[in-house]
Amino acid sequence: MSDHTTSRRDRLRAQTSAEIKAIAMKLMADGGPDAITLRAIAREMGMTAGAIYSYFATRDDLITTLIGDVYTSAVDAAEAARDAVPPTDPGARILAWALAMRGWALANPEGFRLIYGDPVPGYRPPGDGPGKHAEVRACNGLVGLVAAAWPTVPARQSTDRAYDWADFDPDFVAHVRADFPDLPPAAIAMTLRVWGRMHGLMALEIYGHIRPLVHDPSAVYRDEMRDLIASLGACTE
Repeated sequence: MSDHTTSRRDRLRAQTSAEIKAIAMKLMADGGPDAITLRAIAREMGMTAGAIYSYFATRDDLITTLIGDVYTSAVDAAEAARDAVPPTDPGARILAWALAMRGWALANPEGFRLIYGDPVPGYRPPGDGPGKHAEVRACNGLVGLVAAAWPTVPARQSTDRAYDWADFDPDFVAHVRADFPDLPPAAIAMTLRVWGRMHGLMALEIYGHIRPLVHDPSAVYRDEMRDLIASLGACTE
């Protein structure tokens, strides 16, 4: 078999796989995660169920691939925006990450819902895979942002909780401490709070709750991020 024939076959397979994934996201947009089934996709494409199973053996295999693609796309966008800002400006790097994530989410609302919103009924994620790798990258990115800003975080008030490593999932703790051995437990709690504030307004906007109330959701989001950054003792222009 010639290299030309092999490469053509590979190209056609890649095109068909991409079409399957695109239709799966469209089905989710129209009918929620329940609507993603291989048989429904086969009908949309005019394929037999048997033919589509040669691309994805199970629905969960397809969902795993989708999550990996979507999560990787999101983290790529956030990391690129962060890395365009000098490490000496942790506040601006936090803002760049947040704005990039919001921009990605608005451009990919079904993707945001897949990884941060609606669970796919019956789906059991594998222990490892591209989605897990991207999730680890996102986690490392957020912890790294907080770690860079941590020296400027104001002294905690006496009313703040004193966190201990036992407050967190042991696997999560082991992973974070391997990459950031000098961070205290309070910094991990702060990372979770940063994540919540970054994604809170974003989720409300993706699910249609913000836009009916304000003409410029981006201004509200940017103000929230500036307030978040100021709470860390950092600043940005």
